[in-house]
Amino acid sequence: MNRLFSQEGKTAVVSGAGRGLGAAIAKALSAAGARIVLVGRNSDPLEETGKAIADAGSAASIKLCDITNARAVAATMDAVGHIDILVNNAGISHRAEFSDVSEAAWDEVMAVNLKGPFLSTRAVLLGMIERRAGKIINVVSVVGELGRPLIVPYSTSKGGGLKMMTRALSTEVAKYNVQVNGIGPGYFVTEMNRAIMDDTALYQARVARVPAARWGDPQDLGGAAVFLASRASDYVTGQVIYVDGGLSSSC
Repeated sequence: MNRLFSQEGKTAVVSGAGRGLGAAIAKALSAAGARIVLVGRNSDPLEETGKAIADAGSAASIKLCDITNARAVAATMDAVGHIDILVNNAGISHRAEFSDVSEAAWDEVMAVNLKGPFLSTRAVLLGMIERRAGKIINVVSVVGELGRPLIVPYSTSKGGGLKMMTRALSTEVAKYNVQVNGIGPGYFVTEMNRAIMDDTALYQARVARVPAARWGDPQDLGGAAVFLASRASDYVTGQVIYVDGGLSSSC
């Protein structure tokens, strides 16, 4: 591998790494040479991702953690120790008409999608600043840019919240050689989108909107993640790379 993109000797923590986009990002960073720490609330999917990484000839460790709990997050990051790369990927959605969204559902989406990245980033940032080196990658979403019905809490957390946290924090820590960037997935084949995929007419309508004429495979995120975690992006900060098959350029 081109040394500019190599992750050899680096430790990367990936939240929500048990399936879908998080698992794909963890596998890509592992293939680039990073030591991977898989973080999530449930052991079975994390172990599945860890096995896939092991089968590819590398290794990953697992940390069970509720990223919405400040003490749990701090303890987890302390246990990992030196962290070079943090990928804030864990996220949930709640599909409903806005008038039917309960306060509890709103709070849960905001806790996982926004408070979680805040707590995780806060827990690793001081070490990165002291070392004058670090990469923080926040997984936002194309629906943080494009309005879509039935997912207002999700869009708000990813667009108004996490995207702006990315941009604002990047200006605060750039002088310490810490880069904060985002990846904005479009429509991807993941469990989170199962309700859409199971509705044939709705799914085909969504595919028709994408210039690439297909939904993304989770593996399509790997290149952007490796780039943003590498030395190749040392002068890139506060940016969001939309990996969406051209959706955000056409709608």
